[in-house]
Amino acid sequence: MTKIMGPVELKYLRSEYGKKLREGILMSTCTSARVGGPSDVSIITRTKNELASISTDMWEKGIPFMIIGGGSNLLVSDKGIRELVIFNKAKSIHFDENPDNPQLEVESGTTLNYLSQKAAGLGLSGLEWAATVPGTLGGAVYGNAGAFGGDLAGNLISALINFPDVGTQEWNVDKFKYEYRSSILKRDHLDAVILFACLSVSKSSPENVRQKMMENSKKRHETQPKGATMGSTFKNPPGDYAGRLLEGAGMKGIGVGNAEFSSKHANFIINHGKTKAEDIKALIDLARQKVAEKFDIQLELEIELVGEW
Repeated sequence: MTKIMGPVELKYLRSEYGKKLREGILMSTCTSARVGGPSDVSIITRTKNELASISTDMWEKGIPFMIIGGGSNLLVSDKGIRELVIFNKAKSIHFDENPDNPQLEVESGTTLNYLSQKAAGLGLSGLEWAATVPGTLGGAVYGNAGAFGGDLAGNLISALINFPDVGTQEWNVDKFKYEYRSSILKRDHLDAVILFACLSVSKSSPENVRQKMMENSKKRHETQPKGATMGSTFKNPPGDYAGRLLEGAGMKGIGVGNAEFSSKHANFIINHGKTKAEDIKALIDLARQKVAEKFDIQLELEIELVGEW
């Protein structure tokens, strides 16, 4: 059910946060798919402490909110978002130079591309897989993002998380109970805000790390489409590939409105411009139907539907 903010909550936000509060921002300007209606109110946080403070305040006041990092892997409704949108821009990175166990301590608003580039510059290996993955570290921790045989679960040591009832807690990697593109936070829809993560890396050289990143980037450009997309639309079913199933069901190149399943990779929906979220949702529903009819498999979304549907 869509959470809706009332006039009392809105009055509090205006009085408490003043000019920091932004109203009526079009989410189509803040998401990789370039679709989505307006958010009633939004605010930017630039440090983990600010993110923790505001999220705690919202829980205490009963004001519904959502966290958005890079805006990838999201399909925002044409009607927009009635909750407070907190744009997470906390992106500090610290390198622990322990020679036997080098680590990166990273705030959750850091984009994966920036993080991997920073690691490469320090000659640290282990995050090459993340260089071409859209989104931020917070989303990666939440959903176990991955590519090219690597994933966040393989790097995470621990994360600092804010909860509504118990405040901040440090979780080690085991507590997340990671699965393919999933964690216990995601599966159980827990109220939690990821603030910070500690990641394991290994010493290498900038040249070797960048070479591997270039190889991964080349593979991605050869196999995945350019343009405004949400990334992979569906999760790969166990032992199979969503792209193969979608292609087999005849979805390559199929469009609704100005949205289309890519003819290069069937698991990507491209916004060719002025596409509506409802067109993308119609494509998703059609694809699920066609794959179920042909293969008797129910595809699960890798993206999230956000806002008022």
